[in-house]
Amino acid sequence: MAEFKPYTYFQCPCTDTSFSTRRRIGDSGPSSEEETDEDERTFDPRAPRANYSLYPLEHLLYCEDCHQIRCPRCVLDEIVCWYCPNCLFEVPSSSVKSEGNRCTRSCFQCPICTAPLSISSTESPPEGLGAEYVAQSGPYVLNCAYCLWSSKEIGIQLEKPNSIYAQLAKIKNGGEPYISPKERRRIREERKGDGEESQGSEMTLDPNEKLDAESQFANLKAFYQEQLAESSPASALGFTGDYGYGSPGALSRIMGLYTGSSFGDKKSKSRSSMMREAQSALEGLQISSPSASEESIARLRASGWEGTCSTAQRLAQAHNPRFVSDLRPIAHLLRTKRSKRCKTCRHILSKPESKVQNTRFRIRLVAPNYVPRIAIRPLQPGPAAPQALLLTPLRPTQFVLTFSNPLFDDVRVSIATPAKTPGRFGSRVTILCPQFEVGANTDVWDEALREGGAGAGKGGEREKRRTKAEASEGQQQAEAGKVWERGRNWVSVVVEVVPAVLKVGEEEKKDEKEEEEEQEEEEGGGSRYAGPLREDEDILEIPVFVRVEWEADVAQDEGAGLAAANNKDNKEEKEKRELAYWCVLGVGRIARD
Repeated sequence: MAEFKPYTYFQCPCTDTSFSTRRRIGDSGPSSEEETDEDERTFDPRAPRANYSLYPLEHLLYCEDCHQIRCPRCVLDEIVCWYCPNCLFEVPSSSVKSEGNRCTRSCFQCPICTAPLSISSTESPPEGLGAEYVAQSGPYVLNCAYCLWSSKEIGIQLEKPNSIYAQLAKIKNGGEPYISPKERRRIREERKGDGEESQGSEMTLDPNEKLDAESQFANLKAFYQEQLAESSPASALGFTGDYGYGSPGALSRIMGLYTGSSFGDKKSKSRSSMMREAQSALEGLQISSPSASEESIARLRASGWEGTCSTAQRLAQAHNPRFVSDLRPIAHLLRTKRSKRCKTCRHILSKPESKVQNTRFRIRLVAPNYVPRIAIRPLQPGPAAPQALLLTPLRPTQFVLTFSNPLFDDVRVSIATPAKTPGRFGSRVTILCPQFEVGANTDVWDEALREGGAGAGKGGEREKRRTKAEASEGQQQAEAGKVWERGRNWVSVVVEVVPAVLKVGEEEKKDEKEEEEEQEEEEGGGSRYAGPLREDEDILEIPVFVRVEWEADVAQDEGAGLAAANNKDNKEEKEKRELAYWCVLGVGRIARD
């Protein structure tokens, strides 16, 4: 059995807001009884919605304007910069929009194992005196040091060791040159001039001409742009491009809806010409021939299962390959640095440095700097055996709940728990000291000087040492209304838990003695016949409602400097603040009978 470690999760208040806004269909508004039920309802850590609202304290942020905890779902992300994680080169957002979110330098990954690729020459290195000063010449290939894959396997060799992205964009698998969009347009214009497309619908098709996906898409795009320009009402005014059907807000489109295609001429109002479909490979038509399917089947028989691409490999490629020989080196995916804002007040919660090499943050409002940290541990830790870590049903067990204050002000903490934990197996929970004060997070030397100048401080220190000595001897007992232990900025209280019984099974006839035993078990919080035990239902989780109150100095807040300078009385003015939230304490596992 694995060792169980107690944990603490905090609930973000954004889930309560979304829950309270839901209403039944047909209800005009929430009634007072519904509002009272929502305010007094107990948080259930086993509810399905709780899986999306509980976070560790280190994963949360804090808004200083709203004075609330913020989770990753209730913040807005803003991109500060784009960069390549391999070369750490910052990429402008304009190039990201035009060229995509891939590195356009020489950063590539292996298509088989996604390891970084290195460039090397195919020729043997020079030997002899002064060989280290002689530069190697091409051709060059990309090699993977992990799986020993090489671009030579797919027939790609490069002329230069740099600008690999630009070279790969011009080479197909097998070493054939790749036709760029500019060259496609030039070839298209030359064929138009030769009269190959003047016949219109009577043009002969060439089904044997094969195009890749990118070439086919470029031809289709160019063809339909011409068709839109010819059939658009804007052509009557001489406009082309985005002033046709592609721009609904253009003046020419609005006038064309009312007057027709030739609204400049009142005499002739003819309809716009109908758009025809692509009729050749130059226009983007690709006819699937039976020979292509037979060729794919033959390649599949020859290469086998090892020669086909996996699902992850196909998703990483842009052209959706089927075989390993069709894979190409993958350019590194760009990463972003993002700042976070509060979704309610748009206050900046986190803002990193704009430089890629710098990992620091300009603004970082994390929740551990504002919210007291909560930790729970057994009062009397047992042996290291895993069986001793289980909670015995119906046996009172005491735990120490510790609150650590990160603020520079004294806080008053009030905690509350339900008498029985929610769920099928309700365990009894009792907090011996639900209200207490936690000291400020001051310097250790300030506290030492304060204790040295005041007799009460020495007495408190001696009382603290005496309490620890009694606890080590086993003489101290937890008392109601008193804290267990107190430090500079932390306080520990005792929580008593009576675990429930986890007896499950089919219902059967019971005599009077069994009914009495079942009644005692129900009073202890257990249900004997409650059906099969679900996954992790034996873990005892305690929902705790925490309310923290303190008085903060207004002059130290951001934006209050001008008001404090204008009014001298505001220097010592303090503002009462409050923070309330739910948290869940994972205590341990309950032993099964």
